[in-house]
Amino acid sequence: MAKNLVIVESPAKAKTIEKFLGKDFVVMSSFGHIRDLSAKDMSIDLENNFEPKYNITEDKVKVVKELKNAVEKAEIIWLASDEDREGEAIAWHLKEALALDETKTRRIVFNEITKTAILNAVENPRSIDINLVNAQQARRVLDRIVGYEISPVLWKKVKPSLSAGRVQSVAVRLIVEREKEINNFKAIKSYKITADFQNSNQSLLSATLNKRFESKEDTIDFLKASSCATFSIEAVETKPSKQSPAAPFTTSTLQQEASRKLGYPVARTMQIAQQLYEAGHITYMRTDSVNLSDHALNQAKELILKEYGEEYYKSRKYSNKIKGAQEAHEAIRPTVLANTDINIDASAQRLYDLIRKRTIASQMADAKLEKTNITINISNREEKYLCQGEVVLFEGFMKVYQHSVNDEEENENTNQKLLPVVNQGEILEHLCSKATENYNNHPPRYNEASLVKKLEDLGIGRPSTYAPTISTIQKREYVIKKDKPASVREIEIIILQNNTLNTTIKQENYGAEKAKLSPTDIGTIVTDFLSQHFTDVIDYNFTAEAEKEFDAIAQGKEEWKNMIKDFYTPFHNEVLASENTERSSGERLLGVDSQSGKNVYAKIGRYGAMIQIGEVTDEEKPRFASLTKEQSINTITLEEALNLFKLPRLVGQWNGMDIVANTGRFGAYISHNKVNASIPKTLSPMTISLEECIVLLEEKNQKQLPIKTFANGAEILNGRFGAYIKYNGNNYKIPKQQNPEDIDDKILEEIISQTPTNSSKRKKK
Repeated sequence: MAKNLVIVESPAKAKTIEKFLGKDFVVMSSFGHIRDLSAKDMSIDLENNFEPKYNITEDKVKVVKELKNAVEKAEIIWLASDEDREGEAIAWHLKEALALDETKTRRIVFNEITKTAILNAVENPRSIDINLVNAQQARRVLDRIVGYEISPVLWKKVKPSLSAGRVQSVAVRLIVEREKEINNFKAIKSYKITADFQNSNQSLLSATLNKRFESKEDTIDFLKASSCATFSIEAVETKPSKQSPAAPFTTSTLQQEASRKLGYPVARTMQIAQQLYEAGHITYMRTDSVNLSDHALNQAKELILKEYGEEYYKSRKYSNKIKGAQEAHEAIRPTVLANTDINIDASAQRLYDLIRKRTIASQMADAKLEKTNITINISNREEKYLCQGEVVLFEGFMKVYQHSVNDEEENENTNQKLLPVVNQGEILEHLCSKATENYNNHPPRYNEASLVKKLEDLGIGRPSTYAPTISTIQKREYVIKKDKPASVREIEIIILQNNTLNTTIKQENYGAEKAKLSPTDIGTIVTDFLSQHFTDVIDYNFTAEAEKEFDAIAQGKEEWKNMIKDFYTPFHNEVLASENTERSSGERLLGVDSQSGKNVYAKIGRYGAMIQIGEVTDEEKPRFASLTKEQSINTITLEEALNLFKLPRLVGQWNGMDIVANTGRFGAYISHNKVNASIPKTLSPMTISLEECIVLLEEKNQKQLPIKTFANGAEILNGRFGAYIKYNGNNYKIPKQQNPEDIDDKILEEIISQTPTNSSKRKKK
């Protein structure tokens, strides 16, 4: 055994580091955290100053045993987990669980996995920073208390199996509040007027009126006045402007830009960034700093001077606007800026290119622009026509990289145009004017990128929390990510040309959305319940203040258990008070059933969203029906609700057996001879035809036919997750590399003997 044992948290990281250290070093991985709070109970001693009770997790028992054996043989132990609070906590848990001797233990950190950085870290070890550990413990304990005390309240008052979380509940609240804004939004109609003119040089000039008219009458009055007006250039304003490059990437800005430019979900971006970091291609990917090291600045200068020339270079040092950002860390950048190809898959290459270009651009000169604003006078009206143009005089950083904008930053002037030369006082020939019926848009729903930006703006969460928070709220079905097809409406266009008014109607697509986050019914009800009974936990300021306190703990300015104590007493009182409240179901009265004369309600029940006809207090029990997955208690109409009671619906007969359409927990389906087949979203259980049902059943039966059968009774079947073996009532997974059709009796016997069955896994669990 080598004299030195280096422990990192990732096998990929271990593999990269091993290349830089000599034969006296062995690098092993802990595969992340080896200890955590137990999943069986709260694991926090509330009576003993909130002392956490850590256990070695079940899946790490073998890892810990191997590490202990290696520790006994090594002279020095190097703890080389990541440099953030989570990494510091991993190092501390390793020290505690492996009972490491402090005199033999060294803590090393590095911002990039390069030979220089690793050797420099080994030459400059330090001890474990207990303040960083305590900041992580405070976050973990606070989140555990919130989750374990609120969740049982939700089970009783809303629905079983729900959960709450300090950051996740605030993220859901943002999405719920935006949805309520959208539902309450009333579109305002107006007429936008544009006009085309021609100057004395026969150059075309397009302009937009500086006012919108709300009525058709006012619009026509204006157009009629235009038919006998004289149009002239009132003012020409040309002024130079500049655009500066964006700062190098932080975790948040990388997630936002990768979403907008590459279409990557936040979790995917972090997965690829982790891969790039562990392979030594980029610096650490969880950071809120925009700093670049002197080494990186020198690399950028050398590359820009060589590739683009001196006029494109401008040295810049960026500082953080975010409170609590750790300035000592670096922004995300390539370890070697000159490297263009990294020899990984295409997804990783695209993200690397994004990081590289942003880093280079941050050290480049401003783009020089010339903006022109032209004002056109109308002789018989007070309104003015305006047109704006922009010319790029010098590309500067834009030669390499252009920053994108999100939905909320977009405006009408995003695409500027080149304008012809005109002079003040010049008379213009009016060619035509066009008034287009226009509707303002509701606030955009959040996508993953804009939600991260909002959380960051509010000071909620940290670089390591954005991706898991967004994944959690979707996994728990408080929020769903969905596309919305465009709706179609008719809009009126009034055109003035040759002193004649003509009106046309055209169809306009509007409201299309892609990968936007919407709250589910249960997400809305839980948010409303928490807002009513746990005002602190779901308050934006409270969550942001908690982050500041974590920062203070990390700096040694606050004791972590005091923070928890100050929080717990008022919080626990809210928990006790909430137990005396009424159950929350989000009940909504839809109207009256014309047949029975009873009220019809949409609400959340024990098993999900449902419709209720009648009162619980009535002598005759109420009737219930489940909503389909696409329906919501907040938007379902009375007619749609009553239609649900027509299910199950007899569609017809096939092969002498009934086909019945129905809806259940997992959506709409048809049933025939004990075989169920899902109804696709494009069809409805209320209207699906017999022919469509037969097609679905034939497809289902085709899938259920055995791919292969064996003499011992075993079968290879198609399942939801691919082919599998069924034998003696048990299911066996087929290895990925094995073609199901190539399985013979010998391979079958090997798979059955070596692969655990589904039932044995359940028993073990």
